Amino acid sequence: MEGVNRDAGAALGPNTPQNRNWVRRMRSDIHCVIVSGPSGVGKSTVAGKLATVIGLPLVEADDYHPASNRRKMAAGLPLEDADRVPWLDALASAISAQRCVVACSALKSQYRSRLREVGQTVVFIQLEAPIELLRDRVGARVGHFVPVSLVASQMDDLEPLAPDENGARIDASRPIDLVLKDVLRVIA
Repeated sequence: MEGVNRDAGAALGPNTPQNRNWVRRMRSDIHCVIVSGPSGVGKSTVAGKLATVIGLPLVEADDYHPASNRRKMAAGLPLEDADRVPWLDALASAISAQRCVVACSALKSQYRSRLREVGQTVVFIQLEAPIELLRDRVGARVGHFVPVSLVASQMDDLEPLAPDENGARIDASRPIDLVLKDVLRVIA
């Protein structure tokens, strides 16, 4: 797969000379890394740490939802495909303008296809965790508009990355440092 190295070896710490060289190499090969998965899987946490390590800006996809989508989800109603069109269009526009790391659900293949239309190499990191853990994490969040009741519908909508999609599926039920090491291996 273009832009993805599944055998890159051990991940390096952010302050080592070897990692600084790796960062320059990654930046020339990959336009955007999208950390995806359902609510509570750790997208924002992993994407934020990844952005810091590789020195790229973080784009939080939730910031691009229209107010109507936020209200609908806050009321416990899952979004329909049509609800996601303006959100995906706005997000695609934002990521086409810069190299970045994105935290975005990108649950369905058609949503990922829309984000790949930016015309650059996009790598998807699909985080996975058991539904019980997702419910616990979402239930523990304060001030987020997605309620626990939407976790099941997101899992129902989730389509695993297909073999022809540029990226990898990673177990996010483990400590964040292990997850981040796996992500760095994939995009090295």
